[in-house]
Amino acid sequence: MSWRTAITIAGLDSGGGAGIHADIKTFAALGVHGTTALTCVTAQNTYEVRAVQCLPRDMVRAQIMAVWDDMGIDAGKTGMLGTREIIEETASVARKLGFPLVVDPVMVAKSGAPLISEDAMEALAKRLLPVAKVVTPNRYEAERLTGMKISSVDDAKRAAERIHREMGSEIVIVKGGHLDTQDAVDVVYINGTFHELRTPRLDPRATHGTGCSFSAAIAAGLAKGEDPLEAIKTAKELIYIAIKYGVPKGKGHWPVNPTAWVEIPAERWRTYEEMTKALEIIEENAELFGVLIPEVQSNLGYAVDPRYAQTRDDVAAIPGRIVKYMGRAKPSGPPTFGASDHVARKILAALKHDPRIRAAANFKLDEDLLRRAREAGYKVAVVDRRNEPKEVKEKEGGSMQWIVEEAVKQTGGVPDIIVDLGDWGKEPMISVLGRTPTEVLEKVLRLYRENRKAE
Repeated sequence: MSWRTAITIAGLDSGGGAGIHADIKTFAALGVHGTTALTCVTAQNTYEVRAVQCLPRDMVRAQIMAVWDDMGIDAGKTGMLGTREIIEETASVARKLGFPLVVDPVMVAKSGAPLISEDAMEALAKRLLPVAKVVTPNRYEAERLTGMKISSVDDAKRAAERIHREMGSEIVIVKGGHLDTQDAVDVVYINGTFHELRTPRLDPRATHGTGCSFSAAIAAGLAKGEDPLEAIKTAKELIYIAIKYGVPKGKGHWPVNPTAWVEIPAERWRTYEEMTKALEIIEENAELFGVLIPEVQSNLGYAVDPRYAQTRDDVAAIPGRIVKYMGRAKPSGPPTFGASDHVARKILAALKHDPRIRAAANFKLDEDLLRRAREAGYKVAVVDRRNEPKEVKEKEGGSMQWIVEEAVKQTGGVPDIIVDLGDWGKEPMISVLGRTPTEVLEKVLRLYRENRKAE
């Protein structure tokens, strides 16, 4: 498929969380070439709007036409339009050019500051919404458009149908982020039928730019020729991920992260490739690593970028572990996410102290190796699990985190090697940590190479 072009007709958020910044990131994440027609400039951050300056209507039109005349517009979306004049101009141009338009009826910033003048409300309802292929009000915007009180899914359905009937928008989505429901339920009214799109509610901190990215994602789908309902479903999935992996920056509402849609799959593939390279090192040195395989076998793990590493499913390891077969180390299978518990938990615990340390492997406790490690200047921590508190032992997954915490206390940071002295029914072993799985294995190989030189 050739490149498709989408345009955002919206304002600029100097904090980069909403407006054209969020829209362009979303277009790019969904494989659409993004273009812009800037309407207003805001001096804005995550907690306040300090100043607003809107452009003349002729300048808004000129931007849209410059894009249209050169590369065409397959779909568009609106965000902050600011004034009655800009709304009227946008409606006129969109009607004339005929591209499908998604209208995000932005009225108030996340901080509570108004983003549309009072005299523009009528123009929005009577001039722009009739042109809209899709309109995406949240609860409060839908209340203002309809004069209704909305709190439930049934209320949202009545409001959506009313907006369609009285204002002429073909498809109406009353977003569920502010509804009084357990899940976030978006109500979609399309072709006389209601659809309920549900996702679990997330931490509300990273919500700056949700409406912008959601409407931009729908526009991107329409630009690619997707069925509208499928485009809306994809947008719902994208915004869920964008909120879940939001950008923890600022004192107010953190920005959403629409690029997580493509970054996470890319990170998982990069992680898989790095693990594959590491397994080649094990195979090339199978006899050496075979000596270090403990009774419970070994494993090697590598987490995705720490911005996205939250659970064991974000750590690639070896299903069935690395076993000792005829004296040689042998991986039981290819790298698989979620294949490890103990090693994964150690990595996730280490990441909290040093986001560079994303890999670890467990080996048999070897006193000669430890001696050489200390002589080589490696940071080594020794943890006695007999000192582990009872409440930690009884907590699922608590032991691995406790071991890492104790090691960090000893060395003032994440060490190269953690010695686990074991406990009743727990085999003593060591964990080697590093930035990549290759680095972990190279640390071990370096010690044996140095030993050979000494011999």
